[in-house]
Amino acid sequence: MTPDEHVVLLDNDGNAVGTAPKLAVHGPDTPLHLAFSSYVFDGQGRVLLTRRASHKLTWPDVWTNSCCGHPLPGEPVRDAVARRLSYELGLRADRVDLLLPRFSYRAVMDNGIVERELCPVYRVVVSTEAAPNPDEVGQVRWMPWKELVDGVLSRDMAVSPWCREQLPHLDGLGADPLAWPVADPAGLPPAAR
Repeated sequence: MTPDEHVVLLDNDGNAVGTAPKLAVHGPDTPLHLAFSSYVFDGQGRVLLTRRASHKLTWPDVWTNSCCGHPLPGEPVRDAVARRLSYELGLRADRVDLLLPRFSYRAVMDNGIVERELCPVYRVVVSTEAAPNPDEVGQVRWMPWKELVDGVLSRDMAVSPWCREQLPHLDGLGADPLAWPVADPAGLPPAAR
């Protein structure tokens, strides 16, 4: 992240209402902004989990889905997914599919930092191993999708709040993550189209 990296600010309907420096929007009064989450799968349907680097401002050392990020102003969300996957994990996507076009959440850390995002969720399929960037990722591990869902829903496995909220929606798409239906991009918030 560069000091001048900006995120897209949103109204409650998902329309862009401006931009702000990324470093300035994550605090106790975080405005709604555009983000994305992605879940990376291999050919066997295993999901790649990442543990956030220990020096991250939000949720350091917490296990989460494969990759999250913020589209730059004017950047298509699919392009942002590919950009962040390359930067954080050294991965090139074979496939990027929209799954949950309107997912949103709000989460508060113990230190008072608030995360508030309209966050479309994507499935990414890859055929190579990750090469984590230590600036972003502390650790990675592949696991069967059902094992992840069972562990999180039973509360035996701790993950980020957005990952915890996304899993029931994704699990509802079916048992085989490689066969989940792709969502219509028309369902994306206006700022993400």
